Amino acid sequence: MTMEHAPFPGGPLSGFAASAVDYMVDAAQRSVLFLDIMRRRGDQYREHIAETAPHVLHYDAELILDGRNLDEPVNYALVRIVPPKDVEINKNRRPFIVVDPRAGHGPGIGGFKADSEIGVAMRAGHPCYFIGFLPEPVPGQTIERVARAEAIFIEKVISRHPNADGKPCVIGNCQAGWAVMILASLRPELFGPLIVAGAPLSYWAGVHGQYPMRYSGGLLGGSWLTALTSDLGGGTFDGAWLVQNFENQNPSNTLWTKQYNVYAKVDTEATRYLEFERWWGGHVNLNAEEIQFIVDELFIGNNLAAGRVQMSDGQTVDLRNIQSPIVVFCSKGDNITPPQQALDWILDLYADVDEIRAYGQTIVYTVHESVGHLGIFVSGGVAKKEHAEFSSNIDLIDVLPPGLYEATFEAKGTDTANVDLAIGQWVMRCEARTLADIRALGGNSLEDELRFLAAKRVSKINLAAYRTFVQPWIKAMVPPQTAHWMHQLHPLRLQYEILSNQNPLMSVMESLAERVREDRKPAAVDNPFVAFQEQVSKQIVHALDSWRDAQEALSETIFLNVYGSPAVQAAVGIEPQSTPSRRQEMSSAYRVMLDQQIARLKSRIEEGGPREAGIRALLYVGSARGVVDERNLEALRNLRRRDAGSRLTLAQFKLLVREQFYMLLLEPEAALAAIPKLLPQSAGERRAVFGAIREVLAASEEISGEVAMRLKRVAELFGVAADAERPSNVASFGPKAKAS
Repeated sequence: MTMEHAPFPGGPLSGFAASAVDYMVDAAQRSVLFLDIMRRRGDQYREHIAETAPHVLHYDAELILDGRNLDEPVNYALVRIVPPKDVEINKNRRPFIVVDPRAGHGPGIGGFKADSEIGVAMRAGHPCYFIGFLPEPVPGQTIERVARAEAIFIEKVISRHPNADGKPCVIGNCQAGWAVMILASLRPELFGPLIVAGAPLSYWAGVHGQYPMRYSGGLLGGSWLTALTSDLGGGTFDGAWLVQNFENQNPSNTLWTKQYNVYAKVDTEATRYLEFERWWGGHVNLNAEEIQFIVDELFIGNNLAAGRVQMSDGQTVDLRNIQSPIVVFCSKGDNITPPQQALDWILDLYADVDEIRAYGQTIVYTVHESVGHLGIFVSGGVAKKEHAEFSSNIDLIDVLPPGLYEATFEAKGTDTANVDLAIGQWVMRCEARTLADIRALGGNSLEDELRFLAAKRVSKINLAAYRTFVQPWIKAMVPPQTAHWMHQLHPLRLQYEILSNQNPLMSVMESLAERVREDRKPAAVDNPFVAFQEQVSKQIVHALDSWRDAQEALSETIFLNVYGSPAVQAAVGIEPQSTPSRRQEMSSAYRVMLDQQIARLKSRIEEGGPREAGIRALLYVGSARGVVDERNLEALRNLRRRDAGSRLTLAQFKLLVREQFYMLLLEPEAALAAIPKLLPQSAGERRAVFGAIREVLAASEEISGEVAMRLKRVAELFGVAADAERPSNVASFGPKAKAS
C-alpha cells in the first residue's frame, strides 16, 4: 500500500488492516453520496411532474399543433425540433416524424440524447418533428381519436414541406409502433417509409423458455384486472403500473444492479443515472377506454394482424393496405418485444414473398443480437449505427422493389470497394429473404395458438362477469379523492417522494455530501475489499436472476398446462379440428383489381424508352445477387446528377422501378425480348445506357458469376460489347421517353 496510516498503539497498520480502513472510509463516503443522489432524484422527480408539459427531449422544440385544440381533443401535440447551430437542414429532404410511445413513461425518448433517432436524422439533413403527449388524457379520448389527431399532425408536416423529395418517414417506438401501423393502414397516402422499433405486432408469438410477458394476460385471468385498475383510478389507468410491469421482467436490475452501479461508481455515475431516471419516473396516465382497447384488442386479443380491429365507422384495420416500405428493428436481447412479436405478423398476413409483392409491399427488417428493449431507442451505439444508416439510406429503402429484405451492416474498412459511395461508418445492404427466414427465428405451434385462443376467450368471459357483477359496486365505492390518493401512493411514486427533500431526514444529505466531496478518499482499485464487494454483487444478481428464471419457468408451465387442457378449451368453445386460421385471405375485390393491374402491365411491356430499358436491364442483372447495396444507389444518384436535364422525382423513379420490376416478374422473357425496341437507334447512346448499368453494378462488388452472365445477355440485347464502358460525358439512361 502506498498510503500512510496513523500507527495503532502497538505499531503501524498491516497491509490488510489498512485496506480494511480504506474500504470502510470509502464505503461510508459512498453511502452518503449515494443517498444524496437519491435525494436529487426525488427532487428532480417532483420538479419534472410539476411541469405543464414534462419531457426529456435533448433539443429545443417549437409547438406546431396542440391536440387539445382539435375538434376531437387529445393530449397529444406536434412540435418541430429546432436543429442545433452546427446542423444544416435541407428543407427539400423528406421530413422525419418521431412518435413517442405512451407506455407509462413521459415523452422524449426518441430525442433523449444527441446520438438519438432525431439526432441522426437531422445530421442526415432531414427536418425533424416530434409527436408527444401530456401526462393526463383528455376526457373521452380513445385510441381511435388519437389516430385521427396524428393524421392531422402528419398532414400539417406535409403541408409545411411541399417540395420535399418524399412523404414523411415516420418512426414509431415500442407502443407507438403499432399505433403508427394502424394509422398507416387507414391513411396510407400520408406516409413515406415507416420505421417501427421494438414494436409488438404479433402479441402471442414467442418461443418456449423465453419471453414470459406474453403469458401475463392468461395467468391473471384476462383483462378484468385492467378494468378494475381503471375503476380504482376513477376512470383513469395509472401508467406507473405499466412501468412496474417492465421492472418486474428484470428483478436483478430493478432491485439491485441499477442502484448498485450508482453506489459503486458514485463519483462518475450521477449525471447519467439522473438523466435516465428523469424519463423513467415521469409516469403518465391513460383513459380506461384507451388501455382496455390496447389489452383486449392487441395484447390478449392479438387482433391486429388478423384484421379484426375495427374503427367506429366500420373500417377494418388491414396492415396489407400499407403502401410505404416498412422497416422493422428488433433485438434478440429484448425480452419485452422479442423478434417473434416484432416479425411474426408477416407470417400471419402472407403465404409467401410473392403475396407480399402482390400487395406492393416492401418490408425490411434487422435483428440486433443483444441490445435490450430500451437500448433500441436510447443506446447511442444503436443510434450511430442502425438508426444513422436507416436515416442516411431512407431513399434506398423507399425505392426497393416489393418483397422481404433483411438489412445488414458491414463496417467500412480499407478493403471496402468504392468506400466514398458509402455514407457514415457502415455499409448497409438489403438482402432478399423469404418467410422461411422469419420462421427460423422460432414461433408458436398450432397447440400454442390454441392455448392463447383459450386465454382470449377466458378473458372475455371474466371481463363480462366483472362488468356485470362487480364494476357497478367498485365505481360507487371509489370517489375522486380516493382515486387521487391511490394514485399518489403507488409504490413507484413513493420511492421518489420518500427520498426527496420532502422527507426531513433527507434534508441533511446535501450538506453531508458537500463535506464528503471536500475530503473524498476513494479506496484503491486493487483493494481486496472492493473486489469482494464486486463478488458479493455478482452473487446477488445471480440469485435474483435464478429466482426470476424459476418464476418464469413456473409461469410458463402453468399457462401451457391450464390453457392447453382439453377440458378448458372445450369449456370455452374451442374445437381444435374446426378452429379457423387467423391468416387473412386475399379478398375477391382485391384479386379483381390485381388481375387488372397485371393485364395493364403486360400490355405495356413494349412501351417506353432508354430509361425503361436501362432500369429493366439493371433489375434483371442485379436480381442475380439478391442484394441491394447503398453504394449501388449512390452510384445511381451520381448518374441522375449528370442527367439533370431530364431528372425524375423520387416518386416518379420509384414508380418506374416498380413497374419494370413487375414486368420482369410476370413475363421475364417477354420483358427482356422487348428491350431492343425501347433503345435508341444510335450505337453511342446504347453504349452510354449500357455503361451506366455497368457503373451501378460495379459500385458494390466485382461483376462475376451469374451477374456477369446476365450482363453479357443484356449486352447482346443492347447490341454492344459486354465490356463496354460508359463515357463520363453521357447522361445516365438518356432522355425521358414519351411513354414514361
